[in-house]
Amino acid sequence: MAAVVTGVRRIQVAGESPYEVVVGAGASSEVVAVVGAGVRRVAVVSTPSLGGLSGAVLGRLAAADVDVHLVEVPDGEAAKTAQVAAECWAQLGRLGFTRSDAVVAVGGGSTTDLAGFVAATFLRGIAVVHVPTTLLGMVDAAVGGKTGINTAEGKNLVGSFHEPVAVLCDLLLLRSLPVAELRSGLAEVVKCGFVTDRRILDVIRADPGAVLDVESAALREVVERAVSVKGRVVAADLRESTGSGSSVGREVLNYGHTLGHAIERVEGYRRRHGEAVAIGMVYVAELARLTAGLADEVVDLHREVLESVGLPTTYRPEAWGELRDAMRVDKKARGDRLRFVVLTGLGEPMILDGPAEDALVEAYARISAES
Repeated sequence: MAAVVTGVRRIQVAGESPYEVVVGAGASSEVVAVVGAGVRRVAVVSTPSLGGLSGAVLGRLAAADVDVHLVEVPDGEAAKTAQVAAECWAQLGRLGFTRSDAVVAVGGGSTTDLAGFVAATFLRGIAVVHVPTTLLGMVDAAVGGKTGINTAEGKNLVGSFHEPVAVLCDLLLLRSLPVAELRSGLAEVVKCGFVTDRRILDVIRADPGAVLDVESAALREVVERAVSVKGRVVAADLRESTGSGSSVGREVLNYGHTLGHAIERVEGYRRRHGEAVAIGMVYVAELARLTAGLADEVVDLHREVLESVGLPTTYRPEAWGELRDAMRVDKKARGDRLRFVVLTGLGEPMILDGPAEDALVEAYARISAES
């Protein structure tokens, strides 16, 4: 599925519109090549805080005689609103973008989510290239073709599936990333370890500090493995349509996300996504112990691995009512029934549809701790 070429690894994502994820130092230098010779007008969607990084991409495109324009959006989840999307559509309209033009997203997961949604909906779909600048963006948001914005009622409730032309995961861009953001991204990496690739967990357990070093071979390996996991999953089930029982499909990537998204909503999206998902993974591990016979040692392994890289594993006991209400509008719910991805064993996921309320409450009690 992948080959090592001149210092980068090229991971092929099959499916309706196959594309390549390039992982390695300097991968962003390939932006002109992946945009393609036929594209003459490009909008680089980025944030003011990434002026240097987006400027480098703008410069490469301009040097290739591309008509390139910067479209600035807010940092973080503040970008993922209908108002910001509308402002982006307006700018593309004023610039005269056509279906032969493209969007290049330079930023974290929120930026790639928004830019992908804008590209998916403008003229019913134009090309998008993602240049993620955070670990979370590289291993999660930028790969897989999911795009979306938030509403007051929940996260990513409005969106579409729109596969990128390419994703450039330049590990050099992580050098300036705060350690808290690295930890947040590692939550999605750990998730891939629990649901399918045990080697990820082995690498982290061997030296947790190494995966927090952006220059390390350990971080590169787990990033490549996490991207490969996501690539295989989305190639088989792009639109998340096959999940039931042990045939989990793309929903496997939502491991830990039902409670995680609820935590984000309750906290007004001020908590880092990976921190919320880490708590959510421990929650579903406890839920699986109660309902699916997950072994104690696997539940304990969740806490061990997540805590070893500095991620949280508990949440406020008094928050259960708010979190339960927030989970009711989770995208994976069916009517009044909640759905969770749980494990029956390490690397053995299944869909838990409509668990009993007392199990939900008891699992939460087991992860509750006073702040």
